[in-house]
Amino acid sequence: MFLVTGATGNVGRHVVHQLLAEGEFVRALTRSPEGARLPAGAEVVGGDLTRPETVEPALEGVSALFLFPSPGTAGPILRAAGERGVRRVVMLSSSSVEYTTDGADNAIVAYHKEIEHEVETSGLEWTLVRPCGFAVNTLQWAPQIRAGGVVRGPYAEAEMALIDERDIADVATRVLRTDGHVGAKYVLTGPEPLTQTEQARRIGEAVGRPVRYEEVPPAVAREQMIRNRVPADLADMTLRFQAGRAGVPAEISPTVEEVTGRPARTFDQWAADHAADFR
Repeated sequence: MFLVTGATGNVGRHVVHQLLAEGEFVRALTRSPEGARLPAGAEVVGGDLTRPETVEPALEGVSALFLFPSPGTAGPILRAAGERGVRRVVMLSSSSVEYTTDGADNAIVAYHKEIEHEVETSGLEWTLVRPCGFAVNTLQWAPQIRAGGVVRGPYAEAEMALIDERDIADVATRVLRTDGHVGAKYVLTGPEPLTQTEQARRIGEAVGRPVRYEEVPPAVAREQMIRNRVPADLADMTLRFQAGRAGVPAEISPTVEEVTGRPARTFDQWAADHAADFR
């Protein structure tokens, strides 16, 4: 039995699907099981990582755990997992823990590092999966693209090798099911570095009409993010990160292909699969 936390999230949902496709027994943890919309083959259970007592019953009989923790939740869950005989944990972390650029000393990086330490000292067989920027994050541009085909944002030349969320799930699934990954810290990227200008253009190609990226000053972008209820410290962190990526070639990791045996999906593939979301 595999327990998938964050089972309705961008990655967790695909982990559930992949495990079921491999013929595994899957228990999917979500705070709202009634609206989970997961495959019938999954055992969908309610639980909230911020309330460990609601998760502990779901750990019974589980051999491996896919963990997508929020700050302060990992320790109690890992202890409960060890007490119930869970052998393996695969944690969804972030490649931000490896950043050395300006803006890397922020709360998001700090909590990922803290949780990684808890996983490493849990006594379980552990593997850390550290993806870079998610391709799915460009869906935040959808309202602007639908409204007029212009994405307005800062740092048009900020470059990232965005990864398809399905590739993250494919790696996690392989690591959960097979030996040889204990102690690994897998950085995952897409196969191609693209500026934000190029990302917008590629989405336009998938949608079938021109889409362009129009750069705005960072102060304007910050004001807009805060109007959209992004906390000020997170807005500042995002802007510092993007500033650090402008004009800097993004590194490409071969890990998706090394672990799964096939190349990582391209951003063009992702955009084609999500074209309807931008129309």
